[in-house]
Order: sequence, then C-alpha cells, then structure tokens
Amino acid sequence: MDDRGELGMTTTGQADVVPLRQAVRAWFAISLQTFGGPAGQIAVMQRHLVDERRWIGQSRFLHALNYCMLLPGPEAQQLAIYVGWLLNGLRGGLIAGTLFVLPGLVSLLALSAVYVGYGDTTVVTAVFAGLAPAVVAIVAQAVWRVGRRALVSPVLVAFAVGAFVALAAFAVPFPVVIAAAALAGWAVHRWRPAPAGGHEARDDGPAPLISDDALHHERPSARRAATILTVGLVAWFAPVALVAATTGVGSVYTQQGLFFSGTAVVTFGGAYAVLAFVAQRAVEDYGWLSAGDMVRGLALAETTPGPLIMVVQFVAFLGAFHNPGPLDPWVAGVVASLLTTWVTFVPCFLFILLGAPYVERLRGNRALSAALTGITAAVVGVIANLGLYFAVHTLFGTSRAVTAGPLRLELPDVTTVRPVPVAIAVVALVLIFPLRWPVLRVLGVCAALGLVAALAGLPVT
Repeated sequence: MDDRGELGMTTTGQADVVPLRQAVRAWFAISLQTFGGPAGQIAVMQRHLVDERRWIGQSRFLHALNYCMLLPGPEAQQLAIYVGWLLNGLRGGLIAGTLFVLPGLVSLLALSAVYVGYGDTTVVTAVFAGLAPAVVAIVAQAVWRVGRRALVSPVLVAFAVGAFVALAAFAVPFPVVIAAAALAGWAVHRWRPAPAGGHEARDDGPAPLISDDALHHERPSARRAATILTVGLVAWFAPVALVAATTGVGSVYTQQGLFFSGTAVVTFGGAYAVLAFVAQRAVEDYGWLSAGDMVRGLALAETTPGPLIMVVQFVAFLGAFHNPGPLDPWVAGVVASLLTTWVTFVPCFLFILLGAPYVERLRGNRALSAALTGITAAVVGVIANLGLYFAVHTLFGTSRAVTAGPLRLELPDVTTVRPVPVAIAVVALVLIFPLRWPVLRVLGVCAALGLVAALAGLPVT
C-alpha cells in the first residue's frame, strides 16, 4: 500500500485522499518541529508533505501558501489548515490547524507560569537578562530577511521608510499604517502595472502520489459561506461574550478578548509586524506587563514550537495574573492565556475554510497582489520599529518622551546604557549574521552569558 492507504470519507461525503489516522500522525510530527519562525515551519511542511510523503505537489503547495500570504495571521498555521483541508476536508483542516499550535500552547503556558513564579530569582533573572539582548539581534535579522526579499525597488524602500517614520516618530496607529500601505501598493499598481508572470513559482518539486484532481474541493456557494461565517463568528466571540457576562465588560479578560480579537485581523506580515502594536498597547495603555516583560516573553516564544504570535498568550497570562479580579491569580493567568489563544487562532480557521473554494479566483487578482506587496514592504519598517522599541528598553535603563506637535519620539537616556546587555547583543549579532547560527543556539549562548555575568557580579539589568 502506498502513502495514500485506503480511502475514508470526509464530513462532506468526499473521500479522504489519505487515511485520517495517518494524517493525524503526520501533523503531530510536524507540530513538534515547528521552530524557527514561519520560514522554518513552512520548510518543515515542505519536507514532510511534498518531498517525503508526496501527498501534495510543489505547485499546489505554493498555491496554498500564496493565498495564506494574503491573509492576516500566522501564514504557516493557515497553510497547515489549508493543506489539511485539501487532504481530509473540514475535519482535516481543523485537526491540522489545532495540532500545529498545541505544543506551543502547552510549552508557553508552562514557561509563563515559571516566569511568574520564579522570575525574581537570581538564576532566572540572569537567564532572561541574557535572552533579552538576543531578541534585539533576532529582530534585526527579521528586518534584514524580510527587507532583502520585499524591498526590490526604490518605491518599496520608500514604503518601508515611511512606515518606520510614521510609527517611530509620529505614533500613527498600526492598522492605519497597514491600510495606507495596501492603498499605496494598489495605487502604484494602477500607475505602473507589474509585468505578468513575475511572481509565478516553478513547479520543480517531486511528482505527488496524489493528483490535484483528487484533492478535496467544494463548490463555492452563498449557503456554504453563510454557514461557515455564522459558525466561525459564534465560535470566535462566544467565549468573549461569556467572560464579559461573568466578569464584567471592564474586566481584564474581556479587554484581552476584544483586543486580541482585533489584532488577529490586522496581523499582516507575521508576528513581528504586529508585536510593536501589541507591546505599545499592552505596556503603555493597559499596563498588563512591563516593556522588559514583553522582551522576555518574545524570547520565550522564540524557544517554543509553533507560531511566534503565541507570545500574546504570555502577555495575557501576566496581565490577568496581576489583575485577577475575583479569580485566583494562577487560575486567572490560565483562563486569560486560553482565551487569548482562542481568539487569536480561531480567525485563521475561519479565513481558510471560508475562502478556500475561492482561492483560484483570488490567485489571479493582480490588484490584490499589489496591495499585499505594499503591505509587505511596510512591514519591514514596522519590524524595524519593533527592534528600536526593544533596543531602547533593553540596552538602556531609562528613556524620555519628546513631543512637538504631531512628533512623538521616545529617546533613550545615553547615560543609562547597560554595558552587559550591549555586549551580549553584539555577540548575538555576530552569531546570527556572520556565523549564521540558528536562533535556538543563539538564545542558549546568550542565556548562558547572562548567567555567567550575574555569577561574576556584573550588573545584568
């Protein structure tokens, strides 16, 4: 028997193209290897699904990825949902998407509890003091990687610079920047259309065992769309309504449910793009955690499998732990973590399951692709702003706000520079750029350096 095995039936009556049990085992194996951000996660799926198991062809895999890139949210998890739907229908998409985030959910929940319970001990403090400068270097790497791929013309460079200045110097809201970038990308396309075929991928992968015609498909219909939309919206907001009814509309749980529901629909360009917005609101507006906590949370998320946007679970845990209301702080942290994870990832299922039957139509829409190009270019500036935010709060003891009319700048106090974090950041930059070390190894070295510095009596914070 080949990798397809015996056919089963999906919930729509269409045959499974691989046995569901075999698909579940494959998705579980993939979920345990999803380190290294979206590029690494997509590479893991490429190896398992296209190269080794040959369940899907290269062109179809990239076709699905292109659609996911048009959507807000973690594209790697959305790709898992989409391919799971192609192989096993509705239940395949639900299983693939859930397994993709489950190991990260469990891991980061445990690490959040450790951070809250033991974060003020000397050893843990020293380890996190080493991780925070490493995050600055990792964000710098993200700027370089995305910029090298996205900024292929002076116009797109201008988009990135404009986004950075708008966020860093004028405090323009993140959704406004994204919307403006999409509109500018569309306008540039109307003014100077790109040549056809510029972004088509070559089908140079191994031949799949399963033909494209055998993969799951459904006829687009208004009835189907209405059903998916209704069920998806109810599933998305029912927990938020429940916590609002039981804890009040002003509780931290309701605030987090609504806030992270909003971020789920503006997360274009990956987690780094939206984290500056999350950090600003969570730290400065809501006071759920400190800027230092935010940097350490991102470091923790970098060490766990699954989408990096899972860091919002850490944000929610700390916010609810410090503002538990009538609940025990530990229970509050768990409830907030689960609620935030729910409202962050349920929209991904909704977007994919709702839009998958229309993906062929969207694929040929050049105006939509142009808008995405504008967003991708602006994301470089957004990530650079995130790196600046983390650098100011990690490498310096204090900062000051400078305001003049619409200008809103946060400048570091250079007299409060922290020598040890600066030195660790330099080491991390060397390991990442010239030596090209993987992220997990860099984080391990930097954590060890923080510990050694603390044991030597050097000021690490």
